[in-house]
Amino acid sequence: MKVAEKAKVALELGLNEIKEQFDVPDAFPTEVLSIAESRIEARDESGQPLWVQQRRDATDIPFVTLDPATSTDLDQAFAIREEGNQLVLDYALADLSPFVPFDCVIEREAWKRGVTIYSLSEKVPLYPRSISQVAASLLPDGNRPAILVSVAVDPDGRIELRGIESVYCRSRAKLAYDRVDLSKIPFLEEFANRIWIDEEKRGAIRLEFPQQEIVEDPQAPGGVRLELRARLKSEVVNSSMSLAVNMAIGEFLNRHKVGLFRVMDEPTPRAMEQLRREAHALQIGWKGSETLRELQRRLDPSNAVHQRFLMEVRRAGGRASYALYQEGKRPWHAAIAGTYAHVTAPMRRLADRYVLDLAKTLYQQVAPSQPLLNRLSELPETMLRCEGRAANIDRCVIDLLEAVSLQHRIGDILEAEVIDAEAGIVQTIDSAIRSRAMKLDKVVNGQIVRVRIDAADPATRKVRLTAIS
Repeated sequence: MKVAEKAKVALELGLNEIKEQFDVPDAFPTEVLSIAESRIEARDESGQPLWVQQRRDATDIPFVTLDPATSTDLDQAFAIREEGNQLVLDYALADLSPFVPFDCVIEREAWKRGVTIYSLSEKVPLYPRSISQVAASLLPDGNRPAILVSVAVDPDGRIELRGIESVYCRSRAKLAYDRVDLSKIPFLEEFANRIWIDEEKRGAIRLEFPQQEIVEDPQAPGGVRLELRARLKSEVVNSSMSLAVNMAIGEFLNRHKVGLFRVMDEPTPRAMEQLRREAHALQIGWKGSETLRELQRRLDPSNAVHQRFLMEVRRAGGRASYALYQEGKRPWHAAIAGTYAHVTAPMRRLADRYVLDLAKTLYQQVAPSQPLLNRLSELPETMLRCEGRAANIDRCVIDLLEAVSLQHRIGDILEAEVIDAEAGIVQTIDSAIRSRAMKLDKVVNGQIVRVRIDAADPATRKVRLTAIS
């Protein structure tokens, strides 16, 4: 995170307080780092890395990666080929097993962390950087161990799991979202289109929600500002591959009546009523017979008004969580409108590594080990705790940045849109600041009001707005 000099002190103090409040680990213990290095350096008598053994050589597959330009913890590499009327995705996923065996200190430390935290000034990784950003990362600088998941997709979007196996592979290029030419990647856009066809048939909600982003702006009060940003087309297209793999694995595990699934409930009737009021206030035409999914598919994520409504849709949905297989109950994710498992971010989410290991074991028609089953049984509670901490940190960081970006604007009057009249919440028009406004009487959602900035305190991470006539 880079910000103007005048905001650095407040931000550094505030971020340090957030780290302390949530007991964010500052560094890996020396023993963890030492064991990590020894696992990375392990060689056989011929000098080959030990992880080469018992893996198929998949270096002939022309894998590439597609991520943010600055990312170095690369979980996925892909290649797409045509077989008859099907497109086959070969999806290489970083394999941590050679570097993080069961019951080692690295694994125990990862269970304390649960997820990689990105919202702080420096990301707090799930695994040591020597593993997650070098040895296991699918960078284009050498061979890497991976688990290869192959998925075929028909023209109508039907997904078929083709294989799961241990390989070693080599990425050819590190592509970036903001610079990639999608038309030059064979079959990628057609693959995404097929996945979206299936998505529409299922009635799924495509999760193209705008995101609050921190933007360095030396001209802005405080030196930083927050803005809503719609996802790039390259990000959306890239996510179709992950979705296909996660759904294929989810269906596979459900057929075997075992596993850990990502689940989400439908919005409640009360939440749906609130969304209809929000749409009316924002002058978004929502026909009485039209479902929320149908409405969302025709909205434009780059439209500012539609962005605000999509944010409300995200807040109205049920909370996603992890659940073990239960006999007689199909695991269901409402937004996906299907059965779904997380496997595509093994270096950033603790659970993915174990679910992927289970799927590979079952695909090879081998009974899963008891240690693996034990870990799966403990993951719902662990992921709830760790994801909850990361979400709380995200909210606190946004609150801090809102206060920092407004601390030199005390007394300024801004235009804002009422987004929750009952709770008195407004969204400022010239920024992505969302806060409660005092003296906000007799208003409706979507109404434009004027608010005065009465306080912006980075120390307490509080912004106070007052509505004025």
